[in-house]
Amino acid sequence: MPPAPHLLHVFSTFAPGGPQVRTVQLMEGLGAGWRHSVLAMDGHMEARELVPANLDFHPLEPAPRSPTLAAVRRLRGLIRRERPDLILTYNWGAIEAVLAARLSGLTVLHHEDGFLPDELDGFKKRRVWTRRLVLRGAHSVIVPSKKLEGIALSLWRLGSRVHYIPNGIRVERFSDRSERTSVRRAWGVPPDAFVVGSCGHLRGEKNPVRLVHAFGAMESRDAHLVVLGDGPERPAVLDAAREAGVNERVHLLGHQEDPVPFYSGMDAFALSSDTEQMPVALLEAMAAGLPVASTDVGDVRAMLPPDQGQLVVDLHSPAPAGALARALDRLAVDEPLRGELGRANFERVLATYSFESMLAAYRDRYAAALGLKVAGA
Repeated sequence: MPPAPHLLHVFSTFAPGGPQVRTVQLMEGLGAGWRHSVLAMDGHMEARELVPANLDFHPLEPAPRSPTLAAVRRLRGLIRRERPDLILTYNWGAIEAVLAARLSGLTVLHHEDGFLPDELDGFKKRRVWTRRLVLRGAHSVIVPSKKLEGIALSLWRLGSRVHYIPNGIRVERFSDRSERTSVRRAWGVPPDAFVVGSCGHLRGEKNPVRLVHAFGAMESRDAHLVVLGDGPERPAVLDAAREAGVNERVHLLGHQEDPVPFYSGMDAFALSSDTEQMPVALLEAMAAGLPVASTDVGDVRAMLPPDQGQLVVDLHSPAPAGALARALDRLAVDEPLRGELGRANFERVLATYSFESMLAAYRDRYAAALGLKVAGA
């Protein structure tokens, strides 16, 4: 029996986030026949708590951050010690590991999930040129959104190395809404109130303050806002809620390892980001049968069924928070519309964004890269 393939995953951070959660789910889906080592360049390994105990999982000790060439040398030493069959790198923060893998003669699959806040207004030329040169030696560059696919093809010029694999979720986990009453009681929310929900890290690019401004501008004054997630924008969110006079109706619930039950207490889902690619939280809301109001970022409009387009607001309009407020007010007063859009969202995610489809696509990429490595050995 051949030995289990050894995958070395290199992240800038292994704190819980979209790429980290997806990777853990893929590890679980691949099963016990695979070995996984994980290096977090910043030493944060909180997402290891999500890893099932039965997996062959090995966290690696990071070294202090160092200049690029020193980091590449250090990573080459780690690669020699670990002797992985395949190296998986994630986003710009792991670009040195791509170079180290190439210099070590090993196959590397690189993942791009989005951009840092300092590139919201334009791409940094140094990063563009580095990606063009370094990622040209990767076996595959995997992206979860059509927008990123276009960037990888036209700006980074990576050609056939680029593979679009949309995110997927286990839809069946979100179909049970039996906990609606109990979660609302825990939040201190009336059972008949209109509840807007949101889920994501409270970071600047997610712009949770815009969501609070939109919520405060709603005409529906008995609505409640429930936010799952935590991060550096939390104080600003609290300040915005107080200034808008809605702090008693804004509920910041912090990070939740299992957000599934919380969706059952929501009536609508809101996304207020400045930038996204293919947000998993949006897929979760769709799987929970929720209607959505969102800024028009990344692949959001393409992910949603056509009828949802009326509630996707132009980020570059004079007052996107006001437009988002109007979209939420429309959902607040029209229960039949909520039901119609929620059903369409569920059917869309079930047909297009299943976990099984995502897992099969990733497994194919891993197998192709491992096969290429074996053939060339």
